[in-house]
Amino acid sequence: MTAVGMLCALYAVAQPRLPEGYFYKKLPNGLDVVIIENSKVPLSTIEIAVKNGAYTEGPEYSGLSHLFEHMFFKANKDYPTQEKFLKRTQELGAIWNGTTGNERVNYYFTVGKDSLDGGLKLINASIRFPIYREEDMKKERPVVDGEFQRNESSPGFQLYYDISKNLWGDLITRKMPIGIHEVINTATPGKMIIIKNKYYFPNNSLLIICGDVKHEAAFKKVEDIFGDWANSGFDPLVKYPIPAFKPVEKSVAFVKEMSIAQSPLMWFGWQGPAYMTDSASTIAADVYTTVLGLNSSKLQQALVDKGLASSANLSYSTGRYPGMISLIVSPNPTKVKECYDEVQKQMSQWGKADYYTDEQLTDAKAILLRQHSRELEKPSSLPSQLSFNWCSTSFNYYTDLTDNYQKVTRVDIAKYMNTYIVGKQVVSGIILTPEANKVANVASFFVAK
Repeated sequence: MTAVGMLCALYAVAQPRLPEGYFYKKLPNGLDVVIIENSKVPLSTIEIAVKNGAYTEGPEYSGLSHLFEHMFFKANKDYPTQEKFLKRTQELGAIWNGTTGNERVNYYFTVGKDSLDGGLKLINASIRFPIYREEDMKKERPVVDGEFQRNESSPGFQLYYDISKNLWGDLITRKMPIGIHEVINTATPGKMIIIKNKYYFPNNSLLIICGDVKHEAAFKKVEDIFGDWANSGFDPLVKYPIPAFKPVEKSVAFVKEMSIAQSPLMWFGWQGPAYMTDSASTIAADVYTTVLGLNSSKLQQALVDKGLASSANLSYSTGRYPGMISLIVSPNPTKVKECYDEVQKQMSQWGKADYYTDEQLTDAKAILLRQHSRELEKPSSLPSQLSFNWCSTSFNYYTDLTDNYQKVTRVDIAKYMNTYIVGKQVVSGIILTPEANKVANVASFFVAK
């Protein structure tokens, strides 16, 4: 076979399942393209997502995917200064932004439907032909580091960071998109090019157009503009594999004193499921989280209704790799020990069949169904929902998710709970002021179980 023939054969994959009004094509260079026809408003949102983020970063690159995201909106071949780039976004009437997470970096422009061609050309120039000017990096490094500093001023982030260090050990940088101060502040154009040459290829990217468009015409525009973007010739996540996250060996509990923690906060963290190894539990996790968030749940009644805490929330974010399950509790400052004891009592009951009712399970599924309906009402948010799942799960997972929530059984929830939470190693932390700790003597009871 010719090289071109081999490439075409490589990407002759089965069509994924997608919702009605979604149209898919994989270009010969490996770029996944989805067009979402939605004519509710005369706008088009163009998003490009890359499988990049914290999980690709060892300590020497921690935070640089985030800095790379910021540099995306600077100079490029077509607009060689940021001033010219910004002028072009104004001409297009574009709303634009980007985000960096653990397993995805995404960029989007929302423009009028008549500016689709211009928007595609702008995003093409930015992702394929960036210019990393030292003067731009000099301006942007403190902006990115400033985001980190703002996070550090939050007691919640301080607690989250220490929980993460205990959960992920020496792989913490692969769960922390915000990065490391020194790495961010010493970043060079050369390091930006290293990231680009590792991950920024069509065969590691997804392009989505959502809005008042026709898919045949939109596909043609994409092929004309992105069709000559060269394939890397390798799978970045195979060539640069993600190390395995090691299980937590033993439970940990710590007390953190900080003057910024005017209200105490407790955090309990477990290593949760990964889509790659246990996709069913990621679905059960969402349903169980919703059950415990009901005002009628035993957790809410025992902690919030009785005045022991102002909030108590269980959460989990689906990922291709293991993610953190978190129980975050804001205890009544005058009843910290009573709150902690009740949290332990509630968690000890999580594995029991009577901890929630069939009616609560039904209510939770109905809430998830309504939540999905609301998400469909804002066309500009649909690309982000899809690209998150493309990076961390799959198109089919995304399409089937709402239906699969309705199929979750007590057996599914019990499997999730018994595999990841009940009787498993937990990392527990509490943050409060030195004065509050002196009164409550938290170290006398906040210990590993």
